[in-house]
Parts: sequence; structure tokens; C-alpha cells
Amino acid sequence: MIEPVLVILLVVIPAIVLHEFAHGWVANRLGDPTAKRLGRLTLNPISHIDPVGTILVPGFLYLVHFLGWSQSLLVFGWAKPVPINFGRLNNPKRDIMWVGLAGPAINIVMAFIFTQIVVAMHLSALGEKVLVSAVLLNLALAVFNLLPVPPLDGSRIVAGFIPASWEKSYFALEPFGFVLVIVMLNMGMLNFLNPFIYGAAILMGLK
Repeated sequence: MIEPVLVILLVVIPAIVLHEFAHGWVANRLGDPTAKRLGRLTLNPISHIDPVGTILVPGFLYLVHFLGWSQSLLVFGWAKPVPINFGRLNNPKRDIMWVGLAGPAINIVMAFIFTQIVVAMHLSALGEKVLVSAVLLNLALAVFNLLPVPPLDGSRIVAGFIPASWEKSYFALEPFGFVLVIVMLNMGMLNFLNPFIYGAAILMGLK
């Protein structure tokens, strides 16, 4: 059972923390210093960890997969959202998309780096399993967060394209978004994302 513990400590927490940090960093670069002023533009996990969303939920989902009770690679989790004032961005309509893309992008970069380590180095069986898990979990977080369901990152990208008059109604769905995602996850309706996760891993060189 050491593998799930290592994955949670060395993979899940860094993946989610860096995901949130990336949102804040890009927002700061594009004109909104809210996260920086509130001390959230930091890599200190304590500032970002939500005990339930960062540890318990993704840890439980990975454990279920690890024990063979579920074939889904999808990991659902969250950190404390980095505060962002989209109205302070230099170009809110355009920049909201870049802020939304930042989280999934850092997870994809991490997945690529871990893949290259697995391919280039002779690792122990445990080390290889943990790093392969790191690749797949980072890709799962990226793909999952790109779903266009508020408040997931994909909704920020959609907001950059839809008319401004639609935005209020679209983001009014946020309180129901997580409920919808949890229901879909439990019903297996998000398993269609697995081929994208595996496909991306293969394209990166993971065998």
C-alpha cells in the first residue's frame, strides 16, 4: 500500500498545487495581482491545500483505481481556488482564456517531464510505477479540467468565445457544476476521457 501514499504525497498534491499556482501566476502577469497581494502566489502547499479536495477525494479515487475496483483513470480534486479578479486583467475577454489554460498546461508540462524521466532512466519497479502514475494523473487533471463545465477551467476558455451577454447565465451554473461532474463521474459518463489521457501519454513517449 506504499504506492498510493507516495502518489498522494509526491504526485497528487504537487499536481493540484502547481495547477492553482499557474492560474495565479498568469493572472498576475496579465494585470491582476490579487493572488500575489493575498499571499497565494506561492508554491507552499499549505497555502493551497484543501483537506477534502486535495487529499481525501483524489486519494480515494486513486486508491479505488489502484485496488482494481474501477478502471477509470479520472482523478477529481481541487485546491483552494486562487483568488482572481477577472475585471482587473488587461484584456478580460482574452486573458480569461489564458488564465483558464494555465492550470491544465502546467499539468501537461509535468506529465511530459515525468515521461522523459521514465523513458531515459533505469528506475526501480516502485519508482517507475509512481512516475507513470504521475504522468497519467497529471494528464487526467488536465483533460478533466478542460471540460466546459463551470467552474472548471474549460469554462474560462469558453467564456472567451461566447457573447458577453451570455456570460452571466453561463457562470450562474457554477454552484451546480461540481454536483453535475460528481454525478457524471459516478455514472461512468466521463470514462470517454480515458482514451484522451492514454493517447496523450503515448504521444509523449510512454509505453
